[in-house]
This record gives sequence, C-alpha cells and structure tokens, in this order.
Amino acid sequence: MALVIEQLLNGVQLGLTLFLLSSGLTLVLGMMDTINLAQGSLYMLGAYFAATASASTGSFWVGVGGAVAATALVGLLLEVSLLRRLYATDHLTQVLATFALILVFNELVRMVWGPQALLVSVPPELARPVQILPGLAYSAYRLTIIAVAGLLAAGMFLFVHRTRLGMWVRAGASNRPMARAMGVPIQRVFTGVFVVSAALSAVAGALLGPIFAVQVGMGEEVLILAFVAIVIGGIGSVKGSLAGSLLVGIVDTAGRAFLPLLFGALFPPEVASNLGPTVASVLIYLLMAVVLFVRPQGLFPVHG
Repeated sequence: MALVIEQLLNGVQLGLTLFLLSSGLTLVLGMMDTINLAQGSLYMLGAYFAATASASTGSFWVGVGGAVAATALVGLLLEVSLLRRLYATDHLTQVLATFALILVFNELVRMVWGPQALLVSVPPELARPVQILPGLAYSAYRLTIIAVAGLLAAGMFLFVHRTRLGMWVRAGASNRPMARAMGVPIQRVFTGVFVVSAALSAVAGALLGPIFAVQVGMGEEVLILAFVAIVIGGIGSVKGSLAGSLLVGIVDTAGRAFLPLLFGALFPPEVASNLGPTVASVLIYLLMAVVLFVRPQGLFPVHG
C-alpha cells in the first residue's frame, strides 16, 4: 500500500508539472489554431536558465524566478518575430517551422552550455523525506512541486474562467472570427497567451531540473506527453488539459512501476525484463486510443 500511494503521488506530481506545459500548449493550439512544437524547447530553456541562475546566485528559488522571466522574454520575442507569421499558414507549415526551431534551440543550447548534462541540486531545506503516513516517507521536494504546480493550475483555471481576460481567451478559442468582430483585441491576447505559456513551461522545466538531468533535447519527450494529454482532455480546454495531464502522469508512472512487477510474476525473468518496460512505454498511447474511441473530441471538448 505504501508503494501504491508513493507512485500515485509521483503520478500526480508528474501530471501537475505536465499541465504547466500542456495548458499553454492547448490554448495556443485551440485558440490560435497553431501547432507549436517549440514548446518543449521553452521547457528546456527554463531548465537551463534555472540551473545557471541557481549556480550564480546560490539560491534555487531565485533561479526559478530568473528562468521564468528569461523564458517569458524568449517567448515574447519568438511570438513577435516568427510565430505571428505562422498564424495564417496551414498546419504542415507550422509543424515544419516549429520543428526547425527545436533543432535551432538544441544547437544554441549545445553551443552555450555544452553537450554535457547539468546537475541541479535540490534546495537543502527540501532535501529530506517527510513522514506523511505511518510507514510512508515521501520527498519534501516532490511535495513542494505538487503544491506549487497545484497552485499555478488553480490560478490558471481561475484566470481562464473567472476574469475578463480569461473570457477573451475562451472566446478566441471557441470562435476567433466572432471574438474579433465583438472587439476582442485578438492579437494582443495571442501574444499574452503565448508569453504565459512560455513562463509556465519554464516553471515546469525549472522544477523538474533536480529530478531529471538538464540536457540538450530534454523537451522532446515531455512535449509528446503534453500532446497526448491535450488530445485526451480536449484541444482548447484548460479543464481537459488538467484532466488529461493527471491521467497521463498517473498511468505512465503506475505503468513503469507496476507492470514490470506484474510481468515478473507471470513470465520468466528474461521475458519480463523486456516485456514490462516495453508495454509500460506504450500504455499512455493505448489510453489515448481508448479515450478517442469513446470520445473522439476528448474528455472536455470546447464547443464553438
């Protein structure tokens, strides 16, 4: 039971940090009708900026703040200089252009920081386990990630559903021509949404830096998970993005933790050692296939 609870918390932690990436991604795709494969590169930049700022200042949290500001600025420059030109193009052009950005950002990072991975230390005050239940100790840093990402997720939800600017965002996601006809400053809203999505991606990258190695290309894997999450939840829906991210985080974590144990009990060790990780790696895609078979528009589709 302790192992189950621990892996559930790991899944929630992964899901909430994945939401920081997928929420901005689903708004960019749902509102702007723009496929931005470079979102994972912004996540990577956030991790590198946080690692550099933390090493320079000696404070992990100053590094996180600096990473958010720097990545938001990169996002602003990226939207103004390039992405704004892609809004009117077809999806194939957007995919090719933003895939090229992945290659450019990877090479820039390799030139600036080198090919070796950077190691980021957990803040000393959080480098200890916390007794959350009798017989169950859990990482204080992972609990902090859950709390920070949960607060940001709640703030994102309140912003989208309880503010005037959020109403504009939802209007643009549901029916962009009608929103423009009603006087919504769509271009400024587009820019604001993209800057916020870049900042949230930076938070995710900075927080996960001490858990995963900060290295070139680290954004590609999490980008795939984010796309799976928004397809499951419903493109353009913040609520769907949260639900999809949590599902992906929990299913992916549980699959990697428990499927090898299950197959180890059913098959010989040499078969189980290969079959368990293989099936676990495709489990979220099976989940996506099942959800799309039952609800082709996702769990919480945006109705225009």
